[in-house]
Amino acid sequence: MTTNSDRDRPSHGADRPLALVTGVGRTVGIGAGIARRLAASGWDIAFTYWAPYDDRMSWGRETGAAETIGRTLAEAGAHTAAIEADLADPKAPARVFDAVEERLGRPVTALVMCHCESVDSGLLDTTVESFDRHFAVNARATWLLIREFGHRFAAAPGTGRIISLTSDHTVGNLPYGASKGALDRITLAAARELAHLGVTANAINPGPVDTGWMSEEMREHCVRGTPLGRLGTPRDTAHLVDFLCSGEGGWINGQLLMSNGGFA
Repeated sequence: MTTNSDRDRPSHGADRPLALVTGVGRTVGIGAGIARRLAASGWDIAFTYWAPYDDRMSWGRETGAAETIGRTLAEAGAHTAAIEADLADPKAPARVFDAVEERLGRPVTALVMCHCESVDSGLLDTTVESFDRHFAVNARATWLLIREFGHRFAAAPGTGRIISLTSDHTVGNLPYGASKGALDRITLAAARELAHLGVTANAINPGPVDTGWMSEEMREHCVRGTPLGRLGTPRDTAHLVDFLCSGEGGWINGQLLMSNGGFA
């Protein structure tokens, strides 16, 4: 009998497919959870991070996070590459793919995008600079990463995967929510435009997942709004990504999936 942990698990070594996971800057983050789950399911992992973003946020930089995450992935049998990249730079996506191919020796089979710019502001107080940076990171970089993936994809038809993490939070969070809406459309377009490569593309809304950014008031609000009476965890999202990247997940395509515990 095949279990979830055994599902479509490749053998170690050169037969392991390669996933690029962006936005893996902290050990408690969703990106790190996804990377760990994919490594356990037989994937080699390249991941990006950008510590100066964490420096600007309330949680601050987690010193040594990339090294710690890399060791954890290696313990699961994965070959890894950690790449620091400012995805607000339009040249960064191509450099990331170049680095992945140089360091791990083959092209990417699954592109999982967890990176984001997220600084709260509303309709009346958002600055043009903040608006532009959100769209550069959340929307433009998503397009450029997908474009690089499409140009370089060389795996067997039916094995390629594109997955992005999105959000429907817009009120009081205008540039983040609006740029994530653009991300949705870019990702879902790939399901059609890359169909000739046999690549699927889906967006996931993981709902409220506290990775250190929630106030106690926000936590209580989100728990009250979730029928299951708890917040989401990185593992919740990681298991869905793992399934979508598997052979069994190949029929799910062009979807915006709400994986949020019923949060309203």
